[in-house]
Amino acid sequence: MSQRQRMGQPMIILGEDSQRVKDRDAQSYNIQAARAVAEAVRSTLGPKGMDKMLVSSMGDVTVTNDGVTILQEMDIDNPTAEMIIEVAETQEDEAGDGTTTAVAIAGELLKNAENLLEQDIHPSAIIKGFHMASEQAREEVDDIAERVDTEDEQLLRKVAETSMTGKGAELNKEVLGELIVEAVRAVTVEGPDGENVVDLDFVNIETQTGRSAGESELLSGAVIDKDPTHPDMPSSADEAKALLINEAIEIEETDADASLSLDSPDQLQSFLDKEEEQLKAKVDQIVDTGANVVFCQKGIDDLAQHYLAKEGVLAVRRVKKSDIKFLKEVLGARVVSDLDSATEADLGHGSVTRDDADELFYVEGSGDETHGVTLLLRGSTEHVVDELERGITDALDVVASTVSDGRVVAGGGAIEVEVARRLRDYADSVEGREQLAVEAFADSLELIPRVLAENAGLDSIDTLVDLRAAHEDGQKRAGLNVFSGEVEDTFEAGVVEPAHAKEQALSSATEAANLVLKIDDIIAAGDLSTAGGDEEGGAPGGMGGMGGMGGMGGMGGAM
Repeated sequence: MSQRQRMGQPMIILGEDSQRVKDRDAQSYNIQAARAVAEAVRSTLGPKGMDKMLVSSMGDVTVTNDGVTILQEMDIDNPTAEMIIEVAETQEDEAGDGTTTAVAIAGELLKNAENLLEQDIHPSAIIKGFHMASEQAREEVDDIAERVDTEDEQLLRKVAETSMTGKGAELNKEVLGELIVEAVRAVTVEGPDGENVVDLDFVNIETQTGRSAGESELLSGAVIDKDPTHPDMPSSADEAKALLINEAIEIEETDADASLSLDSPDQLQSFLDKEEEQLKAKVDQIVDTGANVVFCQKGIDDLAQHYLAKEGVLAVRRVKKSDIKFLKEVLGARVVSDLDSATEADLGHGSVTRDDADELFYVEGSGDETHGVTLLLRGSTEHVVDELERGITDALDVVASTVSDGRVVAGGGAIEVEVARRLRDYADSVEGREQLAVEAFADSLELIPRVLAENAGLDSIDTLVDLRAAHEDGQKRAGLNVFSGEVEDTFEAGVVEPAHAKEQALSSATEAANLVLKIDDIIAAGDLSTAGGDEEGGAPGGMGGMGGMGGMGGMGGAM
């Protein structure tokens, strides 16, 4: 080896089947992958955004314009692209909405970063400049944001309606917005420091097809989409004493396979009588607790149903685990795992009524210790109610964020254009090449009003020029009305968004872009290569087999 080193031959570290992309090629590869993800969802942004149809390998169809749903459902097999998807997931977890905005900004940051790289500006300078710009941008958002009275129901409805616009709930957004605000207020309590605390775990969402979305309701308590297990059971209980069970009310099966030898019919009858006694004992245990309603997460034997009906007990079987958990809060009950230990103290109290037309049970708790509300969403078809539920879930999150945070900003691209203008002023105070990165960051923010205009069929350049002029004149709430094509005060027009969602989008997008820019070498071992890695059309530098990194071509077919 020492002789080879003296002869100047290179030391071989990687296996001969390994694949590698370095320096500018690696950066270009990663940026292209990230931008492909961002461009996949750009056309869904805003009230005029288009929907995507996602078809799974099993033939299941999802029609949506919800950014995080699109990215999670798409068959993406690329490590860099998955890093950008994490931006959407983080935005969804932290803010509830703004996923498309966050991903689009991340993609635009990388596009502008690539232009800077071509000017021989080092990635470290770009990363530092983006970080400085992100910190400044969030400060500017806080400065621009309006402090609101969280008791202002009208403003909260505007926040909810803005979030729902373009998401399948638009035609009935006034009705649904009111329901959402009522639901959030129902689960809002005052924290120890006097702040508002919203616990959306106590808001349950149920869907029903066959009726208009405008017929959706907010109900106090829970809604259980089940039927009574026996026709002779009562269908309601005004003073319900409910037992929640996650144990089957059936004959206990042996852990191991067993065989039984019988010599006479009497022995068979004795065996059947024993089983009947076991079921009767289980029902007696339930009755002894004083329960007149049973919600069981698992099965109930036919004979046990008969005994429960004779005792006048309403029983519902195969209730979803999530519904059992919610009923626990609504009724103030405890979930029983073993009937032998069930007591009256485990019971929950309230009322259970049956709606035979909708085939639903309405369960309402009694007492101050019980809480929980249900949004019953209605739509004409499964696809409609699924998209409606996604829009309502986002709207609930943004209203809850607004109630907790107490800050809102004007929508329609107003906040992005104003922050971009202020960042350009800030860039003048930044020394070194980081100044160019700060300016590139400002340019990236203006992608949002440009895309809003494009998706509405408007001229994006003219729109941006008009918006910049309005903000230079001091109209910091000037945004785009995508329906009229005019620049106006979008806050007054009712286009209102939570400031927290904007701050989170800036933070997530910047961190993801910086993470991608920091990579200058991609290495994959030969034994990790996927089949078909040598086929044409792979990633740059023969990266087609690098852990599926050539999968962006497949992703493009799904866009």
